[in-house]
Amino acid sequence: MGNNSEHSYTKGFLLGALVGGAVGAITALLVAPKSGEELREDIARRSGEIYGKATDYISNARDEAENVVNQGKTQAERIVMNARTQAENLMHNAEQMIQEAKFRASNAKEHVGENMTRVRDAAKAGAEAFRTELKGPKDVDTELG
Repeated sequence: MGNNSEHSYTKGFLLGALVGGAVGAITALLVAPKSGEELREDIARRSGEIYGKATDYISNARDEAENVVNQGKTQAERIVMNARTQAENLMHNAEQMIQEAKFRASNAKEHVGENMTRVRDAAKAGAEAFRTELKGPKDVDTELG
């Protein structure tokens, strides 16, 4: 947005400088009480000055444009590096969360397995005790009888 207006301004300035220089040279030719040779030397000198100023202005504008481009590149590189760092951090955190979830799932599986073994052993012991209890009075009756 600012770049286009600066470009238009630069174009306008250069065009104005060249046209102004040409008009000034022609006016000087017509009005000056100098000889033709002196007048041509003055015009050549002034044209050289105008050309030098225009060249300097263009050079400065080019340097300034390169500076703006370099600043933009530097800022873009910084943004990319920050995004890359954040993505790496997110991936690292996600990996840690996955490892932690696997560890917890493994621990939960072990605890469930241990509890299932305990419940199964307790159920067997209870069933055995119940069978023993059921057999006990029958055996006592047959021995007495």
